[in-house]
Amino acid sequence: MINLQPYENPMYFGYLLIGLIPVIIGMLFEKRFRWYETIFSLFFLILIFDGPKVAQGIALIGYTIFELCVAFAYFHYRTNDHSKNKTWVFYLAVILAIVPLVIVKFTPLFDPQHPSIFGFLGISYLTFKVVGIVMETRDGSIKSLSIMKFLQFLLFFPTISSGPIDRYRRFIKDYDRVPTRAQYLTLLDKGVHNIMLGFLYKFVLGYLFGTMLLPNFEHLAMLSRNNFLGISWPLVGVMYAYSLYLFFDFAGYSLFAVGVSYIMGIETPINFNKPFLSWNIKEFWNRWHMTLSFWFRDYIYMRFVFFMMKHKILKSRIAMANLGYLVLFLVMGIWHGETWYYIVYGLFHATVMILTDAWLRLKKRHKNWFPSNKFTHVMAVIMTANMVCFSFLIFSGFLDRLWFIGR
Repeated sequence: MINLQPYENPMYFGYLLIGLIPVIIGMLFEKRFRWYETIFSLFFLILIFDGPKVAQGIALIGYTIFELCVAFAYFHYRTNDHSKNKTWVFYLAVILAIVPLVIVKFTPLFDPQHPSIFGFLGISYLTFKVVGIVMETRDGSIKSLSIMKFLQFLLFFPTISSGPIDRYRRFIKDYDRVPTRAQYLTLLDKGVHNIMLGFLYKFVLGYLFGTMLLPNFEHLAMLSRNNFLGISWPLVGVMYAYSLYLFFDFAGYSLFAVGVSYIMGIETPINFNKPFLSWNIKEFWNRWHMTLSFWFRDYIYMRFVFFMMKHKILKSRIAMANLGYLVLFLVMGIWHGETWYYIVYGLFHATVMILTDAWLRLKKRHKNWFPSNKFTHVMAVIMTANMVCFSFLIFSGFLDRLWFIGR
């Protein structure tokens, strides 16, 4: 069997179309063939992790068994209330859930030649799902947890490699219901639309900016790297070309995942909502990679700030929010990688978030000082888009290559 990268190979889409036909037929007759969906998902997981990625497939199996044990052990501990639900047990469950991801992320620092035993495509997004289950279990939001539904949620193949990141209760609500014929026709229409738009984004616009323009700008920027600090118009071209490539490639992939999910009767949340039309950085993170942004917001930022408030670590709410931003984006940067430019990328966004909050407070106190009209809105959008593109230039690692080669 041929190993296929999700949404990359035309053959993958061919298999996908054939496999979805029984799902579509069943849904049109208001029936969900769960047994078929299970076999269908297993087939595509084998496609993804077969051949040269078989070791990743074995790692996925081991990882799934481990995370299942962690999630169910904590669920049974939490639901069998004997007045012993200690906070340290919750922390232990969270730590155990993220241990495989931590091993994968930090193994290259100590042994660059050998990948981690847990390394496989999509481990980050699966880990976020499990941590979400543990945290919602602690909150009392998850009342029941079954092995089959846990596996269906965790290994839902359209989103396994790069999201979007769904929430367990929302997913199971869709999985348990069968939409009416009229509801499914609407979902089918949206699904096909998303897939077609995904083709435009990923294979046309993503190819234009990532394959045709970006290498040329990078080459010209390398030739002009002796300019002061390497600043040149080709470098500006790299900044814009990479930013647009990153958006269209990732948004295209997300549209494929959402589109296939819709066809399967699962309304997976969208991941991008016109992020380059944001008027400040806070709005940008409400529009860019939304499921990841909201996951970090809900499970890291909000809980960290609540912890500080509960233990009265800081008196100032502003200081707590600012420290929360630093922790949030530092974690996000390190999650992307341990190199300096990912960490600087995270700290850059934390700094801009802090400055944005300060600016919004100033505007609120002095409303008469700052006009608000279409012109100022457009200027805010332009400034935000350029600031984001600059952060993506840092994120790309090209400045590291430019500096390293130019030494």
